[in-house]
Amino acid sequence: MRSDLAKKGLEKAPHRSLFKALGLTDEELERPLVGIVNSANEIIPGHIHLDRIAEAVKAGVRMKGGTPIEFSTIGVCDGIAMNHIGMKYSLASRELIADSIEIMAMAHPFDALVFIPNCDKIIPGMLMAAARLNLPCMFVSGGPMLAGNFRGRKVSLNTVFEGVGAVSAGKMSLSDLAELEDVACPGCGSCAGMFTANSMNCLTEAVGMGLPGNGTIPAVHSERIRLAKQAGMKVMELWERDIKPRDIMTQEAFINALRLDMAIGCSTNTVLHLMAIAHEAGVKLDLNLINHISDTTPHLCKIEPAGNHFIEDLYAAGGVQAIFNELDKAGLVNRQCLTVTGKTVGEVINDYPVKDHEVIRSIENPHSTTGGLAILFGNLAEEGAVVKKGAVDPDMLYHEGKARVFDSEEEAVAAILGGKIEKGEVVVIRYEGPRGGPGMREMLTPTSAIAGMGLDKDVALITDGRFSGATRGASIGHVSPEAAQGGNIALIQDGDIIVIDIPNHSLSVRLSDEELAARRTQWRVPEPKINSGYMKRYSKMVQSASTGAILKD
Repeated sequence: MRSDLAKKGLEKAPHRSLFKALGLTDEELERPLVGIVNSANEIIPGHIHLDRIAEAVKAGVRMKGGTPIEFSTIGVCDGIAMNHIGMKYSLASRELIADSIEIMAMAHPFDALVFIPNCDKIIPGMLMAAARLNLPCMFVSGGPMLAGNFRGRKVSLNTVFEGVGAVSAGKMSLSDLAELEDVACPGCGSCAGMFTANSMNCLTEAVGMGLPGNGTIPAVHSERIRLAKQAGMKVMELWERDIKPRDIMTQEAFINALRLDMAIGCSTNTVLHLMAIAHEAGVKLDLNLINHISDTTPHLCKIEPAGNHFIEDLYAAGGVQAIFNELDKAGLVNRQCLTVTGKTVGEVINDYPVKDHEVIRSIENPHSTTGGLAILFGNLAEEGAVVKKGAVDPDMLYHEGKARVFDSEEEAVAAILGGKIEKGEVVVIRYEGPRGGPGMREMLTPTSAIAGMGLDKDVALITDGRFSGATRGASIGHVSPEAAQGGNIALIQDGDIIVIDIPNHSLSVRLSDEELAARRTQWRVPEPKINSGYMKRYSKMVQSASTGAILKD
């Protein structure tokens, strides 16, 4: 056993003494030591219940002869961090989470690990660590929040963000908004739509690292506790069979995950995260491959914000495995990929037919014949940009408009809420990329304000920052190279004509190469926005969004 490095032999008597200080017996030390990586805290609604999940995982490990030992990670609530300096730290926390888990698992030689994430950057950070460490690993998330109920209508956190814009436009009263905020988030779990957290939990299942149901069983269901016990038991089987993350997270498995991503209409953040996870697994993903997968995968689900269904509806319809089952009818799933069940994808999906073709459309009747995400290229995004095209109004798939340029999110939000944006314009928010932000903030506040004011069918927004999975409309993010690296987005001026052509994967500004070159001679690298601490170091090490915003090796 790997744990023998710290518990076997004469010279390890001091180590055994320290283990016994934890209350462990000789019998427990003779068993495999299984690290339980728990991201529970009292600030993220999706994580407040994870101690219960951890106890269930431990029970499963013990049932199969292992000794569970828990340790913790940090976690940021993107909703609470939104629209202030805190959001600069969200994406950057992904690397800290991966690094801290590596440190814990190397300093204390566990035989296997069970990861318990639930929200945004915690999931990819843990998957990066799993790929890097390559020990037998299992993932079990805390599960999605149920939708709220506002006057008979299902709602989520996104509805509250859009309510801010509605109040500013005179379409909602402050008392109505207060009532909405009381009911939109009814309890524990990751926010109820196909936002980043639920996208990544579904993709964890799709790439083979989570058991069936991991992405969709609601947080408050007892089935989630049973799943956690099964995860604890199953990790012992993975250890016995020496099945490791890199046996599961292969090139073909990532392609399966991307197929699901496109069929389900996941968050644009999945592009960043899948590329970063693949990098740790030694697998090459690039934006052109992602476009190819999108162009050849039908869009089968429209989950909030793209449609009126929520994760609880996807769960009832059969979940991730049912979508795979439907995609498999067109030969779009690699059935041979191994999963943490110990079985192949093909063996698993046979047991999960679609239960509701309103939520998961048939392969013959998709929402569209191409996927929910698209990568755009052009003289405004020479290395690429990302849009959740499944949540774009059809009339905005092609759009030309005058640029309204802002050098920070705060400036843009003030203009939007102040009624200073005209129909047809393209809001440009720059110097919010991985390096320039630093930290590549999510732009849920400005996009929700635009939607809440009823402008999402008339106004586009582009940025070198990111968007929340809750964003809808013609919102194009991850523009690379970013402004702080001298990307052409830094050279745009008010009034320039921006051309967005999503069906043809194009994002450009109607300027000649000569004009861009002339403007470049006048451009200067701006001063860093943060000059101390972790974010100062991060801004010097982070690479382009087109790489997944990974850090330099």
